[in-house]
Amino acid sequence: MQSYFVTTPIYYVNAKPHLGHAYTTVVADALARYHKLSGEDTLFLTGTDEHGDKIVQAAEKEGKTPKEFVDGISARFQSLWPQLGVANDRFVRTTDEQHVRAVQKFLQKVYDAGDIYFGEFGGHYCYGCERFYTEKELENGLCPQHQTKPEFISEKNYFFKMSKYLPWLREHIERNPDFIRPERYRNELLGMIDSGGLEDLCISRPKSRLSWGIELPFDKDYVCYVWFDALLNYISALGWPEGDYARYWPGEHLVAKDILKPHGIFWPTMLKAAGMPLYKRLNVHGYWLVRDTKMSKSLGNVVDPVDMCQRYGQDAFRYFLLREMHFGSDASFSEEAFVGRVNADLANDLGNLFSRVLSMCAKYCDSKAPEAGPLNDDDKAIAELSAGALRNFRQLFGNVQFSQALESLWELVRALNKYVDAQAPWALFKQGDQLRLGTVMQVLLTAMRKIALCVWPVMPQASVTLLRQLGQETPDGAAPAVSLEAETEEFALLTPGTALASSSNLFPRRDMPAPAEAPAAEKKKEKKEKKEKAPAAPAEGEITFDHFKAAVLRVGTVRRAEKHPDADRILRLEIDFGEGQLRQILSGLAEHYAPEDLVGKQVCAVLNLAPRKIRGLMSCGMVLTAEKDGKLCLLQPADVMPDGSVIA
Repeated sequence: MQSYFVTTPIYYVNAKPHLGHAYTTVVADALARYHKLSGEDTLFLTGTDEHGDKIVQAAEKEGKTPKEFVDGISARFQSLWPQLGVANDRFVRTTDEQHVRAVQKFLQKVYDAGDIYFGEFGGHYCYGCERFYTEKELENGLCPQHQTKPEFISEKNYFFKMSKYLPWLREHIERNPDFIRPERYRNELLGMIDSGGLEDLCISRPKSRLSWGIELPFDKDYVCYVWFDALLNYISALGWPEGDYARYWPGEHLVAKDILKPHGIFWPTMLKAAGMPLYKRLNVHGYWLVRDTKMSKSLGNVVDPVDMCQRYGQDAFRYFLLREMHFGSDASFSEEAFVGRVNADLANDLGNLFSRVLSMCAKYCDSKAPEAGPLNDDDKAIAELSAGALRNFRQLFGNVQFSQALESLWELVRALNKYVDAQAPWALFKQGDQLRLGTVMQVLLTAMRKIALCVWPVMPQASVTLLRQLGQETPDGAAPAVSLEAETEEFALLTPGTALASSSNLFPRRDMPAPAEAPAAEKKKEKKEKKEKAPAAPAEGEITFDHFKAAVLRVGTVRRAEKHPDADRILRLEIDFGEGQLRQILSGLAEHYAPEDLVGKQVCAVLNLAPRKIRGLMSCGMVLTAEKDGKLCLLQPADVMPDGSVIA
């Protein structure tokens, strides 16, 4: 049996879990479930990072010892995951004895190989990052992450000969394009290596300055640098060098873009120095923003994942996270968008499909799967669409393109709702055509079973409920006992007589919560201030700056172009906006440009238009053009720009 090992980063326990932690962990859980559903021997690891300066500082603020502090915060993380439907197989803590032993063994191995040396170093130390920065790495003298001035520290420490392995790492990244994905982060790592700013890595801290850490096996006066310690959790949790290490390594990592460097530079060079296999892939995602701003406690815009789950349900929350963010890019979180997505996709599309079909089965077929006759062309079209949707879903989901995978599945959901309208089972019942009615209901039930199966990685509770409503036996807590591959390639109807639920109301519509009522005096004051500050109304035909600012304008490169199969004037373009995957946009350019002339050209486009289906194909954005003498001309940047560049 093929094995699959997926990890989140281990989370730093100087603060409580937030939306960013939730997203990474839900994605890892969804990938683990997907591979379990595919019949693979799967292990999903998460955990907490519990050493370093920031832990000591946070513990001191609360009047606790570092151990008391990390025990409490780590417990918060462990208790959070079940509330998000996360079922990790293992949870590692860097204070675990097994981890401590593995770190010391690894350090000794690299030290004995001659790749760790003792030296004196003066550098710019950021306490927030817990690392030294070179002059080249600073931005205007400030830490690039925290925008604070680091403290210059000069001390003797141990160093890992990381620079020795950078030429090898560059070659490895070049030869293995799937090693770092999406591609933008692969290019970012190559840029780091080529910049010349990377040097040997300081991997120790003197106990005179920091005692909360793992002691170096070759010098009792020093502890291990927190990142060198933390990265080794991925093998210590497997019992390296024994235990399950041989069974599951190498694995696949999920991280946010702010920790690309340690995972993309430090970790592979560490493994190379120890003579060990590298991980299979590093998958890097963007940030969740609130009103286009990174979440921050000081700004008061931090989203509490537990609160969202309690108000809307964990399945709806998980669905929104995977559907809304294009993996690799930043995404905006708002409760309005969340409720809109729940109502449109889950209530109107999926929920409505199950509700109406099961209600009709109760009314016309006594809540049992009916006998079916031969399939006609309409039925066969649904069977073909089902197969195509599942193939696309599997390919995209396995390649961390979760939003696109779910969209491919929802094309089937929407098609089934249209099929109900077109076949009109109520009319067939009225006509007494029981055989045709049975066929239509069986086609619907069979395709619905495939959808319910596919959503298990994303919405595990809902998937089990939907499958059981269709009379499918599904064990609690385990992957559905159905072959995803078989469901893709076969259109096997439900066994006639299978008991069905008489109704389904799994995804009710949601309303936005009413804003809290302000006191009368406060409301009066706000009204007065708003009136005094109100800008003049725009003249007819004008828009406000806020309207303009709402448009997301980007530069991208056309990678593929072809004529729309059912529209002579429209071209189907696949454009790279640096999102990690190509975006499909339909444009009325066929009378003005040959498809082959557009490939490689850069274009300007609006990306946040609502997706629109044009003659059966979905368009996700609009290419900008200008008209001259009846001819459309593309708007293009004067110079070649990086894909995804903002038009401002």
